[in-house]
Amino acid sequence: METMSEIKWNDRFNLGVDEIDKAHQKLFSIVNKLIAFTENPAKQQHACKEGIKYFKSYTIKHFAEEEAYMQSIAYAGLPMHKSLHDNLRDKTLPALEAELDDQNYSIESVQHFIGICVGWLTGHIMVEDRAITGRNANKWVHTSSDDKMESIIKATTQGLKSMSRAPIQLVSQHYGGEGFKVGKPLCYRLTYSHKSEQKQQIHLVFEESVAILTLNNILDMDIRRIDRTVIDAMKMLSIQLVDYLYKYFPNNVKYTLSKSDFLTFDQFSKIFYKQAPACSLLFNVDNRGYIAMCIDTIQQ
Repeated sequence: METMSEIKWNDRFNLGVDEIDKAHQKLFSIVNKLIAFTENPAKQQHACKEGIKYFKSYTIKHFAEEEAYMQSIAYAGLPMHKSLHDNLRDKTLPALEAELDDQNYSIESVQHFIGICVGWLTGHIMVEDRAITGRNANKWVHTSSDDKMESIIKATTQGLKSMSRAPIQLVSQHYGGEGFKVGKPLCYRLTYSHKSEQKQQIHLVFEESVAILTLNNILDMDIRRIDRTVIDAMKMLSIQLVDYLYKYFPNNVKYTLSKSDFLTFDQFSKIFYKQAPACSLLFNVDNRGYIAMCIDTIQQ
């Protein structure tokens, strides 16, 4: 298994707010220690367990201090920013911890934890935290009503469960485009059109292990690697999943599939970072890997 590289603090991460910058540097230092722990199997489980406990505690403390600072300067983006913090604290970290416990702190589960947290942390600092000081605009500008979001989550969870024939758990309702560290994800872009010239794009990202698990569960086979057949089969399953979601919301505008593309993760990332989608979810599949789903409506 390939080991992870050290992540380095860069001065471009600085916001110019001393207390926040010091806290961010500390978070990077903690993550680097976690990466170092994975290189020593003899100490891995205990060291990672204690390190992750400290990371979680420090992150929550930092969030509270950052939110207090935003409140002190009457920052208008505080509600959305706080919801991103709450999502990581209340959904993502507990789900990642459950995977670690279930897999006895295996290399793969630790890589998942570090990969998701490093991706979230870096993206959050470079975009949302920089927006506090007015150095760029907020990434997360689209929000759905709580009722609509819960309906989407419920439908997607049920659809993924039926498709993969495995337990599904929501990890994040603000997936930020982070990589999964283990293998190369399979990324699909499905474009749906409507006579109003409005289009809806749905991106589905499957970790390799999930794609293999899903097809093995459905076909009762022993697929062990990704090939063209697996890629095409997962594309068809992605289309079927979205068809299921549209049927779940019969009052929605009727869209028809106009194009389907297979993307590299780099291509997906470039699209994602141009504009955060209206809905961006991350799911854990039976503690075996991840699926991300991003939905956005675009005008021609």
